[in-house]
Amino acid sequence: MRYSQQQQGLPPWKKVWHLHLTNICMVGVFMLKRMYGGVLLASLIPCLAVAADNASVQLILSSATHSDNVNVAPDSFVAVVLDSPRRANFKHEKASSKVMSMADWVLTSGDHQHKPFLIVDKVHAKVFVFDVDGSLRGASRALLGMAYGDETVPGIGDRAISAIRPKERTTSAGRFIAALGRDARGEEILWVDYDAGIALHRVITTNPTERRLQRLATATSVDKRISYGCINVPVSFYDNVVHPVFTGTDGIVYVLPEIKTMRETFASYGVVEQKEMILHKTISNVKKE
Repeated sequence: MRYSQQQQGLPPWKKVWHLHLTNICMVGVFMLKRMYGGVLLASLIPCLAVAADNASVQLILSSATHSDNVNVAPDSFVAVVLDSPRRANFKHEKASSKVMSMADWVLTSGDHQHKPFLIVDKVHAKVFVFDVDGSLRGASRALLGMAYGDETVPGIGDRAISAIRPKERTTSAGRFIAALGRDARGEEILWVDYDAGIALHRVITTNPTERRLQRLATATSVDKRISYGCINVPVSFYDNVVHPVFTGTDGIVYVLPEIKTMRETFASYGVVEQKEMILHKTISNVKKE
């Protein structure tokens, strides 16, 4: 196979990469044509093909369309991911679309660095704990900061609890490196945002008027806004899920926003989506010879 004009100036390793990508995609197109007859699916790998030059895409589509049994308009090509995105295993646990998308993104991007991770859904007041391979280890309702918001007040971690005003009691959103530690009373906790004094721990019941156990038992998320910012979970959930998963290792905690967007909160979130959109647009714009 000859190199395209755009490929001529590439280093040798990149030329081989381009040819390897092209060959894989062409084989995928051939197999799908044989399987589906008149239905043509252009088999491309989004994360790789967007980096390839348009000549390679043109070659694949040209090869696919030059067939007596195929008559498909350029704008109807569908990208099929050969190396499909990884999916988290929620088992039978219900979760919001944002939580499921976040878990899939974490695995596909490798953002968790092959460590256990935890997702906090503030909107639905629920916590999901996953092992390194994205299999759900457990989920639970949780109590969160009394105030709604995704930011934390600078220096709040150095204040006495009595000095934190109700409107400042937020559970900040973002990505945090979490590890087991001890609080001032010597109780084990999972530190989430150490500087802000935010941790995930067993539910605190020292103030009966707050009715924290009763709040955890209800199905409404409004009842869950009572803490100073920390994430309270049932004792059994902490002991049976959080403690064993994070023992001997740190992990990543993703606190989803309730006001800001996902992309505002997580800088690289959506990169895979953007690449897939670019690829689809590139395929749609290729002219049939």
